[in-house]
Amino acid sequence: MGEKMRIDKFISNMGFGSRKDIKEFIKKKKITVNGQIVKSGDLYIDTDDDVFCCGKKVEYEKYIYIMMNKPAGYVSANEDKKEKTVFELIGNEYRKKDLFVAGRLDKDTEGLLIITNNGKFAHNMLSPKKHVDKTYFVKAEGGMFSDDDINAFENGVVIDDGYKCKPAKISVLKNGDISESLLTISEGKFHQVKRMFKAVGKNVIYLKRVKIGDLELDENIQLGKFKILSDEDVKLIGAEIE
Repeated sequence: MGEKMRIDKFISNMGFGSRKDIKEFIKKKKITVNGQIVKSGDLYIDTDDDVFCCGKKVEYEKYIYIMMNKPAGYVSANEDKKEKTVFELIGNEYRKKDLFVAGRLDKDTEGLLIITNNGKFAHNMLSPKKHVDKTYFVKAEGGMFSDDDINAFENGVVIDDGYKCKPAKISVLKNGDISESLLTISEGKFHQVKRMFKAVGKNVIYLKRVKIGDLELDENIQLGKFKILSDEDVKLIGAEIE
């Protein structure tokens, strides 16, 4: 036995349209459950039932996990009255699945973004207690990294509000007036990476998240595009799946 759910919510959540659309499909007798025509959106079905909408089988997926290569210029939100959102980059097939962003990226930050409908998974991925690492490629101006700068990151940078960050891992890829580095942290304070770099006298000019846990951004995904993650991919993140 599966879960009990209203037919209109079930079909809408699986990406076949809005509740209003489903109501119209029902009026036009385009929805069947176990071979029987559905007459009301109030009908409760079992998610294991054989459901068809407009001739297509409605396959039930309890949870979905999306990897997006987020471009700059988009906010990590479902909707925003002023800004473009990452959900504008997702096709209608997935926009009706109660999805949300797990681990936001700033508007000007690019890279690995996880979108899901699994609240427990998202909580575990973001909880400091779970120690799920996030790795960023950082380009910054402000001069060369000194040994003191690197030690500050590795021992816990004190940022502008007096908070001492947890120890981070930093690998300097290019040292100079404009540096390039990989920074790994296990927490997610507001603008944390930028504030950590500011604390050692550097200004972040480009930021891209490239890894969460052991899951690396698929570089074959173009900016603004996405893919559905497999169970094996999701396990690499290191957050428990409900």
